[in-house]
Amino acid sequence: MLVGKSCLVVDDELLIALDIEQILLAAGAASVICLASAEEALASVHGSHFDVAVLDVLLRGAAHASFSVAAALQLRNTPFVFLTGMRRADLRMSEYPAAPVVEKPYQPSLLIDAVVRALTAR
Repeated sequence: MLVGKSCLVVDDELLIALDIEQILLAAGAASVICLASAEEALASVHGSHFDVAVLDVLLRGAAHASFSVAAALQLRNTPFVFLTGMRRADLRMSEYPAAPVVEKPYQPSLLIDAVVRALTAR
């Protein structure tokens, strides 16, 4: 499904980021970079190529931080998935109608389905 794909995971919860990394690798991803802040993610997006990204909507200490990453990814035509504990957490998700939304807690298969949908919608 994700064979050969380079993935970015932005989540400030280490255990969740590592879980997502394992799920993506098990689905065939070639590489997964996990970052905990929007600042790190923005630097990585501007300096590297990713085929797809998974973005936690709410990052600690930075309101709307994941949306700056989403905007940067969209400018680079890189598909992404929003991950959230609260579906209605932020109406700004509606600014990115092509981005699938996965609610926590999530089933690995639902996350992979969303990532594949994001990739094929591009």
